[in-house]
Amino acid sequence: MLKIDNLKAGIEGLEILKGINLSVKKGEVHAIMGPNGSGKSTLSSVIAGNENYEVISGSISFEGEDLLDLDPDQRAHKGVFLSFQYPVEIPGISVSNFIKAAITEKRKVLGLEAMSAKDLLLKMKEKMDLLDMQKGYLSRNMNEGFSGGEKKRNEIFQMAMLEPKLAILDETDSGLDIDALRVVANGVNKLKNSENATIVITHYQRLLDHIIPDYVHVLHNGRIVKSGGKELAHELEKKGYDWITKEADKKWG
Repeated sequence: MLKIDNLKAGIEGLEILKGINLSVKKGEVHAIMGPNGSGKSTLSSVIAGNENYEVISGSISFEGEDLLDLDPDQRAHKGVFLSFQYPVEIPGISVSNFIKAAITEKRKVLGLEAMSAKDLLLKMKEKMDLLDMQKGYLSRNMNEGFSGGEKKRNEIFQMAMLEPKLAILDETDSGLDIDALRVVANGVNKLKNSENATIVITHYQRLLDHIIPDYVHVLHNGRIVKSGGKELAHELEKKGYDWITKEADKKWG
């Protein structure tokens, strides 16, 4: 589904990603871990098409198509979804209107008829029940006055409504208490199927107790320096990152 080959990228002349290689297949969950400043959020931003970042070299293909040729909105319509680490507040636009506009635009691009108001409300109710969300969410302004947990839950609600092929969760566990973490993770797990894939970006192993990854990758200084199964996350929890990063620094400097 997603193939990244020797990707180098940066911002304002600073190279942050220094040769990323990653392959994600349908039905898989990949966790990307690493210390602060390793390039995790940069990687998610480049995949999603954040124009603040410059791709220096390398390639990203999504379902066989060159992703780098597409604008951010085109990538979203193709099925790439990014859950932000710090969701933006949008005063004056309700959650329901935001979701309606996003789905309408996506269906338009795909050549589908607009969803009826009745069907849209039924789908919203179904996904809200999935995430244990109260009905009052729909009438609230987008993320305005939301707690950290509410913002993250709202991001997963958007993901549930848009049904992306590839979901990138950038530190979704940041700021969540254990109850909110379980609810959000439960929603992510219920949305997983054989036709979609998920990339989970996190500092900590605790999220991976709830969203079980097929693969764990450690990012350090702009490179994936170690990959393994879910056991790698537990090893990192016990040992920290130093034992990996020191080996990587010896290899790459």
